[in-house]
Amino acid sequence: MKFKVGTTAIVAGAFAAGLIVGPQVAALAQADGGRAETYRLLQLFGDVFARVRAEYVEPVQDRDLVENAVNGMLTGLDPHSAYLNPRNFRDMQVQTRGEFGGLGIEVTQENGYIRVISPIDETPAARAGVKPGDFITMLNGTSTQGLTLQEAVEQMRGERGSAIRLTIRREGEQRPIEVSITRDVIRPQVVRYRLEGNDVAYIRVTSFNEQTDTNLRRAMTAMRQQAGGNLKGVILDLRNNPGGLLDQAVQVSDDLLEQGEIVSTRARRPEDAQRWNARPGDITGGLPIVVLVNGGSASASEIVAGALQDHRRAVVIGQRSFGKGSVQTVMPLGGNNGAIRLTTARYYTPSGRSIQSTGIEPDIEVRATRQDPQTAAATPGAREREADLRRALRAEGTEAQNGAVPLPPLNLPASVTERVQRQPPEGFPALDPTKPETDFQLQQGLVLIRAMAAQPQRRAQR
Repeated sequence: MKFKVGTTAIVAGAFAAGLIVGPQVAALAQADGGRAETYRLLQLFGDVFARVRAEYVEPVQDRDLVENAVNGMLTGLDPHSAYLNPRNFRDMQVQTRGEFGGLGIEVTQENGYIRVISPIDETPAARAGVKPGDFITMLNGTSTQGLTLQEAVEQMRGERGSAIRLTIRREGEQRPIEVSITRDVIRPQVVRYRLEGNDVAYIRVTSFNEQTDTNLRRAMTAMRQQAGGNLKGVILDLRNNPGGLLDQAVQVSDDLLEQGEIVSTRARRPEDAQRWNARPGDITGGLPIVVLVNGGSASASEIVAGALQDHRRAVVIGQRSFGKGSVQTVMPLGGNNGAIRLTTARYYTPSGRSIQSTGIEPDIEVRATRQDPQTAAATPGAREREADLRRALRAEGTEAQNGAVPLPPLNLPASVTERVQRQPPEGFPALDPTKPETDFQLQQGLVLIRAMAAQPQRRAQR
């Protein structure tokens, strides 16, 4: 996510002029025949604005009409572009700094309802039992149908100590679930870590804000000291990580790579393309790495997983990621008018893969639960991904197609990969987040990392 001020304010000014000064639009259209259609459409908008302003059943504030119109224009483009009014813009700035007020859930909009991407660890929503894939159908008894995503988010945010009642539809539950959640100041612990068996560093990254890279480095230093030189490898857990700041994804990748491209972006204009490369220095000292991903791993977490996978710096296991391969630029509008969040580019992994709407395919698929694949595919309400969202961008170019860009060989003997089980055995305990032994994907990551540590390290260089 980046901030820049460009022509947006100029366009907005012209747009507002078209709303209010209708006759002048017609004169401009006559003066510039090449843009006649644009001015005609602005005239249409101005006519509708004036009609609603004068004849709607109740008085409406001009600002509300314009903000609704701008937001409609942006949300009609793709699922991630939107208008941020001044309050939401301030909230977004606070959130990227690593502190915000609310419930602690990452959400998107699907089929008119608010869908939970992931609750943030150790927040009111997580403690209340909100789960990825839940649909929030009502807020304080009022339907979320008809609300924009921003309107729903604004209702869920509020002062610390205030409560809100959520009505949730959950796959497998016959009746709606109602939960009352008390808002709090959300200071998510974006990097959590511990030693597994005194020889493997487990690092869970829950989101990418301004604190992520610093906290990752601190975690690695602390575990090196705790292990006393006995570390065999690192497990980087990016499951249910909805993403965040692009620059933090680049820095985290840089921490784990010695050289090579991390990610590139391609925008509408070729001259706006960008590329980021790793600098020498690997904070793990070359230890083997396993990355855990699932359908809740999105955006910045996919950048990290894709970079480490393409360079064969890590083995990615789990399930296919969300597939959000687009970059949003936040553009302040000035004059206390908030900002717009606009999709401005697609990003590409070092091998040239666009994962937009396709996601990162794990090197070794490991399911979290025991389920027949055919049954899972046919289950109504199964977790949606980017490709399922309305107006989601498509991947572009030949690089976008799965399998079109070959990756370097995994470079692991069959004796290592065959130790990893692809799904839990019968009778495996249900997941309890407080008990790592019930996390099947993590346990298979530990099996793999220890087997990798016993092998000579051979990395493909790109």
